[in-house]
Amino acid sequence: MSTPTVGAGSPLTPGQPWPDAPQKRSRLRTWLTDGLTDNTGRHPGPGAAKPEKTHSWWRVMCLTGVDYFSTLGYQPAIAALAAGLISPFATIVLVLLTLLGALPVYRRVARESYRGEGSIAMLEKLLPWWGGKLVVLVLLGFAATDFMITITLSAADATAHAIENPFAPSWFEGNQVIITLVLIAALSVVFLRGFKEAINIAVVLVAVFLVLNAIVVVVSIAHVAENTVVIDDWWAALSAERGNPLVVVGIALIAFPKLALGLSGFETGVAVMPQITSDPAKKGPEKGETTDATGVPVGRIRGAKRLLTTAAVIMSAFLITSSLVTTLLIPQKDFEAGGPANGRALAYLAHQFLGDGFGTVYDIATISILWFAGASALAGLLNLVPRYLPRYGMAPHWAGAVRPLVLVFTAIAVIITLVFQANVDAQAGAYATGVLVLITSASVAVTLSAARKKQKGATIGFAVVAVVFLYTTVANVIERPDGVRIAALFILGIIVVSIVSRVNRSFQLRATSVTLDAQALDFVLTDAEEFDSVRIIANEADDGSAEEYRQKVAEERRDSGIPLRTPVIFLEVYPSDSSDFEEDLVVEGVAVHGYRVLRVTSGNIPNTIAAVLLEIRDLTGVVPGIYFEWTEGSPISNMFKFLVTGTGEVAPVTREVLRRAEKDRRHRPDVHVS
Repeated sequence: MSTPTVGAGSPLTPGQPWPDAPQKRSRLRTWLTDGLTDNTGRHPGPGAAKPEKTHSWWRVMCLTGVDYFSTLGYQPAIAALAAGLISPFATIVLVLLTLLGALPVYRRVARESYRGEGSIAMLEKLLPWWGGKLVVLVLLGFAATDFMITITLSAADATAHAIENPFAPSWFEGNQVIITLVLIAALSVVFLRGFKEAINIAVVLVAVFLVLNAIVVVVSIAHVAENTVVIDDWWAALSAERGNPLVVVGIALIAFPKLALGLSGFETGVAVMPQITSDPAKKGPEKGETTDATGVPVGRIRGAKRLLTTAAVIMSAFLITSSLVTTLLIPQKDFEAGGPANGRALAYLAHQFLGDGFGTVYDIATISILWFAGASALAGLLNLVPRYLPRYGMAPHWAGAVRPLVLVFTAIAVIITLVFQANVDAQAGAYATGVLVLITSASVAVTLSAARKKQKGATIGFAVVAVVFLYTTVANVIERPDGVRIAALFILGIIVVSIVSRVNRSFQLRATSVTLDAQALDFVLTDAEEFDSVRIIANEADDGSAEEYRQKVAEERRDSGIPLRTPVIFLEVYPSDSSDFEEDLVVEGVAVHGYRVLRVTSGNIPNTIAAVLLEIRDLTGVVPGIYFEWTEGSPISNMFKFLVTGTGEVAPVTREVLRRAEKDRRHRPDVHVS
């Protein structure tokens, strides 16, 4: 066999990949795309890769806690502004929904989506084909709303704490937008340089913040105990305003959707699961992983459940106590826009009862954790978006790199801050909408999962929770439609980008890997070694009869001029889910009626054929040729058929995919059409 040469006569041996032409890249582009390969492949994001070091569940709880617990910086004030004097009762309803609804739902999500993919991945598996992809795109829009508003709202509230501090410079007043933008820019710089040791920082911030909040709450409760008249005044005002206590309870049930910010953090809690170390006393095949017989990391799941439960209990205790003391001790007018307690109720009490020195320490801790909550949200975005969109072919290739995404998300955060003028109250509706939609989708996912597994009791229970969350979401949207408007903009943007990217990337190689089994490998190596050629006939299997294969060979030899003594191999692609963009291809070699056939299952036919041809070239050192017949039908209809179903005009598309994948004509597999 004559071995093909590359460049100046250097031999290419079978199994050696064909070299790509060297490309000059600017230093800026190299820096931006650091960590991104030029090969088609999965881009799961920085949070999806197996971490080099895992941590105890309580330490990981602090990582998600900078998002969850930091809401104490503004939640009591927003609750008081939204629900007024009935805020404590509405908060109790919220806590019951947290412990009896969201917590069981996400404990189930942790068990079934233990790779950190969350409830969106569960729905993706339960809803196949394009319908499932569309659901994922919509949920990504709401997730983007949740995380982006977390960044901007947290930065805005951190700014509010800084401005209201008595030691703050006078020029802070009136410059909340500029200060908020500076905080967002600082967050961007951290991620552009590299986000390391996040958990260590989170542990310190969460521990200090919770201790300071506990001190403020305990001192406030002691003040209430010494001045019980505030309870009488509150109850008298509540009775005068609402009258019947049963009416108060009813209004609390109606008002609690406005407090939905207190439910944030659950989706982040399951997203960080891969960071959890399993019980070291029971290690399985992977270091630090307790696994059962099926390879499920039960230790990680157990740790995630502890994380979720502990965080929910801690947050529930703070929600009830903080809502009670802020409602009793702070005049309602101070919660309104421009008031000293607006967006910072517990900080108001810290300064009032513990002095400006302690209050300043509290403000610094609050500003730090709110700023780091934005870091947690940005990490969530960088983990979520690359998991799905590049894999669907619905994002540019560079979306698998961290730094370009950081710049994109920072630009969006700047726009949101400018639109809302760094107003905490104005962004609360959008934030609550994103949180509630994600929790509702998780409730639906676990309900469908339980129903599919014929778990009647669990199905009924989760269905009830899903209905409650659906009501909460609808009520919140009706009350504050701005949230769904913002989410709609994100969804529209994601869908538009997805369609454009899918079309633009339609001629890319999509295989993340190509594997030929022993029989298939024997077929191609035999022809390459004995005949110095590999001739492939593309065949769309019909009835699978011997006559079908005999007639196909005869037609191709006649129309394409294949010599009679030259052996041929059939290649058959069996269609699967065409909505998938990237796939791991497994090529099976079989003998059918005395003919050699390569069979592979894929959602896209021409791109798969091109990938298989290039793999054969690399394995054998021989450039193969493939033979097609023209497809019947209109070229326009075939084009849309290719984009939607992955079939259509196979021959010219295969040739175009090969042309883009291999620039050197000498090394490109030949495409013959008759």
